[in-house]
Amino acid sequence: MSYYVKIKVAFCVAFIGICCTVQGQDLEETSTYMAPELLIGKTLEANSNFPETNLQTDFLFSIGKHNLTNRSEWLYRLNHPRTGLTLGVIDFGNSEKIGKAYTLMPFIEFGVLKKKTNRLNLHIGLGGSYMDTQYDSTSNPFNNAITTQLNWSFRSFFYYDVYRLNHVDFRVGLGYFHHSNGHTQLPNQGLNSLLASVSAKFNSPKKSQKALEHREFESSHQTYFGFRTGLGQNVLSETFNSKKEVYSVAISAGKIINKTFKFGLGFHYRFYEHYYDYVKNGEALVADQEPGWIDQPYRYATNYGVFLSSELLLGHVGFEFDIGYNFYKPFYKIDWQLNQGYDYQNGNGETVVVLGVLDDYYKLKKSVPARLGLKYYLISNDKAPQHNVYIGAHINANLGQADFSELSLGYNFRLQLKNKKN
Repeated sequence: MSYYVKIKVAFCVAFIGICCTVQGQDLEETSTYMAPELLIGKTLEANSNFPETNLQTDFLFSIGKHNLTNRSEWLYRLNHPRTGLTLGVIDFGNSEKIGKAYTLMPFIEFGVLKKKTNRLNLHIGLGGSYMDTQYDSTSNPFNNAITTQLNWSFRSFFYYDVYRLNHVDFRVGLGYFHHSNGHTQLPNQGLNSLLASVSAKFNSPKKSQKALEHREFESSHQTYFGFRTGLGQNVLSETFNSKKEVYSVAISAGKIINKTFKFGLGFHYRFYEHYYDYVKNGEALVADQEPGWIDQPYRYATNYGVFLSSELLLGHVGFEFDIGYNFYKPFYKIDWQLNQGYDYQNGNGETVVVLGVLDDYYKLKKSVPARLGLKYYLISNDKAPQHNVYIGAHINANLGQADFSELSLGYNFRLQLKNKKN
């Protein structure tokens, strides 16, 4: 099994942990549902000369739970979200050049504007997809969206219950679907789709809400200190398109509120093998622009910065988003010029190379690192353990563009839990 496949498997296993957390509850305090769904929409163009597409059509089938219990504090704090798993077949509207995707996607669904209506919900899914058609320089050169069979998948939808009949909710939905390989092979423009849907949610009878009515939790906060180390993979450009490692370490500290909401400030350090090899070998752009780097390849292959971290703690599972500021990432100048440039044949049959322009957008992307992913903790966060370890799977980005996919191992230390009456 390749490293990239291992990352994808770890990612899915972590999010499936949300479902496993709920599985441990008494059946009398939960109810299940099944929801077949038909989606129609449009696959957006990923690049110039992208293959033409007809309507995108998807069929999804979800199995989920209504979490009525207050046994876990995160269910209480998040107002009892639904959790489950979605299986699906996606036809992008061009079977020859773009093909189909077969997706497996754990999800979580929240009620929105509950004070005004109990019919509107926000659905978020994260997982993986197998794509049966990819970019090929000879047979499929204009599909720059997907280059690998296995890809990350993300879905964000709003659902509205139009009509309810006994144990069936008839729903309409509107949202967004994204597929990408996380910069592990290029080209990787990603597939983005805007979709509308109709579905029917078949609910099993709700047997008891006794726990929901009687159990509440005190407000609490806890200071934490964290350390993690990670091993990632990416490619540099279409010319340097082999996978190499990215090594990282980070420290952080912050607060955990009500055993569910985690906020912190941290510092990260990263080392890119692709950057190191490019500098050490004195490749073209370094030789032309920064020849002084060649004697110090390690220095110019590094990156460090600070970040703000936010995380939802769902029992054993953590859903994390970080955003920060890079103090030092000198090689990104070369990275940008390679990836934002292009080449063409002039009238004499010569190849002309045009480098990416170092504009304000370049400066913004160089400065703003982002990180999105999942963690699986050894001990449930509901227990507020003093010591805890986790494994994580994340996509790291330069602003909104994928930089590398990563597996990480981390440790958290917490000070004493402090409670306060509501």
